[in-house]
Amino acid sequence: MKTTKLLSSHRIGNTELKNRVVMAPLTRSRAIDNVPNDLMATYYSQRAGAGLIITEGTSPSANGLGYPRIPGCYSDDQVAGWRQVTDAVHEKGGKIFLQIMHCGRVAHPDNIPAGGEMMAPSAVALQNTKMYVDGKGELEIPLAKPMTINDITETVAEYTNCAKMAIEAGFDGVELHAANGYLLEQFINPGSNQRTDQFGGSTGNRLRFVRNVTEAVVTAIGADRVGMRISPYGVFGEMSAYEGVEADYTQLAEMLNEIGLVYLHLVDHSALGTPAVPDSIKRKLRETFRGTFILSGGYDAGRAEKDLTEDRGDLVAFGRPFIANPDLVERMEKDAPLNLPDPSTFYTPGAEGYTDYPFLEA
Repeated sequence: MKTTKLLSSHRIGNTELKNRVVMAPLTRSRAIDNVPNDLMATYYSQRAGAGLIITEGTSPSANGLGYPRIPGCYSDDQVAGWRQVTDAVHEKGGKIFLQIMHCGRVAHPDNIPAGGEMMAPSAVALQNTKMYVDGKGELEIPLAKPMTINDITETVAEYTNCAKMAIEAGFDGVELHAANGYLLEQFINPGSNQRTDQFGGSTGNRLRFVRNVTEAVVTAIGADRVGMRISPYGVFGEMSAYEGVEADYTQLAEMLNEIGLVYLHLVDHSALGTPAVPDSIKRKLRETFRGTFILSGGYDAGRAEKDLTEDRGDLVAFGRPFIANPDLVERMEKDAPLNLPDPSTFYTPGAEGYTDYPFLEA
């Protein structure tokens, strides 16, 4: 199988990628006390054959930590931990962006350190989602606090500080996570955003928080270092499609052009059993957004090559294949068989199912 386009180089901003294979952001829950560590440095460096690695979702503050053992990037210890990761990836010729993820209402207070609190655009309860807490199992998610204007202002500052600290930690850039039902998408979607002030109601108002965060981060570290991940029609975090969704996301893409973002990363989880993302929105976003367009969702090398050749996107992100195949790009080059991932170890502490998958030469 020829993967000529997939394995060709591509530039995003000032970052030269050796191929068009992206390692998708994958929560792995190995950051004990929310601090990146040696084990994580090994994991990411093993996968440095990707043209671009996007890290697991990383919180910009104590308030954004929803899950157990997810990393942050807002303290000196966290920056030092991430520096081990970026150094290890760069030593192997890789490029790596930090995904900034604030969980918002998709959280549990027992996963949030002292001084932090759950917050969301509006007090809209999650009906069918539970949250795992170490030592306690799956728990009901309590109602998050609706954010005040002061909370919004402080959260924008937290995103900005996180982006600056990411650059200090050696990252090549950051990805703003506006997908999968987390805080930025909670503001976009009228089901979770029922505000009646300047941050709710019209499309422009619901995009205002996203605009404020994006503009502040771009001002802090430069547009050539900032991308965004989105999931129109996504259902994670109890999001749902709504009337006007395509117009909203087209307006978002136009806004990101105006701000100058370097890439737009589209999520399609239909391979995992969620509703399909219509081709119409994929085409519209591809036509509208002027920067690099990243496709994702159940791809193998053959389908990725086809979609790149047909100019449906510029890069393709792979998720689960990278969990089980640290040398995924080499396997693509050689058309070699892939290891299968073990879902029982996706989120468990330790090296098992994390850094112990065999390489091709083994």
